[in-house]
Amino acid sequence: MVLITRNGMDSSRLTQNAEHFDAIAGSIYDESIPEHIMRHLTRRRVNLVRRVLPAGRVLDVGCGTGRFLSALPSDVYQRFGIDVSSGMIRAAYHRDASLQCCVASGTDLPYADESFDVVFCAAVLHHIADPVAVKQTIMEIIRVLRRGGFAVIWDHNPLNPYWPLLMRRVPQDTGDERLIPRREIAAALSDISRMYPLNVRWRCMTFMPDFAPEWGLPVWRWMERTLEQIPLIRNLAAHNVALVYRLPT
Repeated sequence: MVLITRNGMDSSRLTQNAEHFDAIAGSIYDESIPEHIMRHLTRRRVNLVRRVLPAGRVLDVGCGTGRFLSALPSDVYQRFGIDVSSGMIRAAYHRDASLQCCVASGTDLPYADESFDVVFCAAVLHHIADPVAVKQTIMEIIRVLRRGGFAVIWDHNPLNPYWPLLMRRVPQDTGDERLIPRREIAAALSDISRMYPLNVRWRCMTFMPDFAPEWGLPVWRWMERTLEQIPLIRNLAAHNVALVYRLPT
C-alpha cells in the first residue's frame, strides 16, 4: 500500500508506518501495555476531554484500535477517528461498530475547516517523526477545529528517562521514532496562531509505569497526582499535554 497526500508531503514514512501498524493491529498492539495501565491512561484522557468540552464532535487523530473513542459516551459525543493503518481501523470497528473512522494521514485530514469541537491526538507525533510532517499534522489539527473548540495534543516527553527502556520492547516502536520536545510543538502552535488565534496551556501528565501492579494502583495514582504538582519534578512526567483553545475571533 502506498499512501498519497494531497499537500505534497513525502508519503514514504506514512507508508512504512501503515504497513508496520497493519502487522501489529489487534491483540499484539492492545496487549503491549498491561490492560489495567491502559484503562488508567484512557480514563485520564477521557476525563480531560470531558472537562474541556462535555459534548460535541470529536476527532481522534491516530485513533489506533479505537480505545479512547469507544470510552467516550456515545450519547453526548459524535466520535470520529483517522489512522494511517487500515488494520487499526478494522480493529477499531471490531471494538465499537458505532465509531466513524477512516484511513487517512494526520498531515492531510479529509475534513472541512472547523468540522470538530474537539480534536484529540495522543502518542502519535513521535511516530510521524519528520519535523515538517509533525508541524503539518498540528496545522491540520487546528484547521479542522472549530472556533471555540479545543485540541488536545498529548505526546511522549523526551525528558522522561523511562521512555527509551519501554520503547525498546513494545511492538509499536521500531527505533525510527523521534520523541518530539515540547518546544517544537509550542513553536509550531505559535506559528499557526498567526493564522488561527489560539490560547495554549500546558500540562505535564502521568507517572504511571507499565510495571505497576494492579493491586497497587490506588497508591500509584496518588503518587502520580502528587508528582504532577511538584515544580521541576513534573517536567519529567511521561507526557507533555497541550490544551489548545481556538479563539472565537
